[in-house]
Amino acid sequence: MTTVLIVEDDILVREALARALTYAGYRVTSVGTAMELMRRLVPPLPGLVVLDLGLPDLDGGQALKMMRAVSRIPVIIATARSDESEIVQLLRDGADDYLVKPFSGEQLAARVLAVLRRAGQAPPDTLRVGELSIDLRSRLVTLGTVAVGLNRREFDLLAYLAQRQGAVVTRRELLNEVWRGCDVYDRTIDVHVYWLRRKLARSGGARDYVETVRGVGLRLVEPTA
Repeated sequence: MTTVLIVEDDILVREALARALTYAGYRVTSVGTAMELMRRLVPPLPGLVVLDLGLPDLDGGQALKMMRAVSRIPVIIATARSDESEIVQLLRDGADDYLVKPFSGEQLAARVLAVLRRAGQAPPDTLRVGELSIDLRSRLVTLGTVAVGLNRREFDLLAYLAQRQGAVVTRRELLNEVWRGCDVYDRTIDVHVYWLRRKLARSGGARDYVETVRGVGLRLVEPTA
């Protein structure tokens, strides 16, 4: 899983960007200053940096130049500034892309994916867990050679668990990241998990892919014989 480092001093914006990228399947870390950014440029390095320009300790443009002196990590500039000459200069100074606020989480995730593809670091479009195959681009699920018909939320739930294969995902995280703050309850997760398991079983997956970890959450695992 690719790690994206968000450099943004506004905590509300930082949290919103982190939620969007986490939902898109990235591991996300965040800092609020340029100096904290520089301290993160040691192994293990992030796969990409989303950099705001209006930082409290140093202008983001200067932070970009400092980064480029020591690292070639892909950088997407995210800021409210829209002056064309400044954008051109930032791209010349080493930025890989530029987003002007406000922008949606989906647009940011798409730009991150495009930059990572150019850098040869893009995550796979298809996730596989045992005989289960999940095509994130076409939103198709197959179990062996059998197509599994899932509704939108069932697919989102399965894809989110598959992107974190083997890791326990809490119910609170699922409510926040899959249902995106909708007014739903734990019982809603139970219902979707029930139908997801049933549809997988109907498609030949008699063994359970979605495992309940009592008192903690859920995880997607390759069934054992």
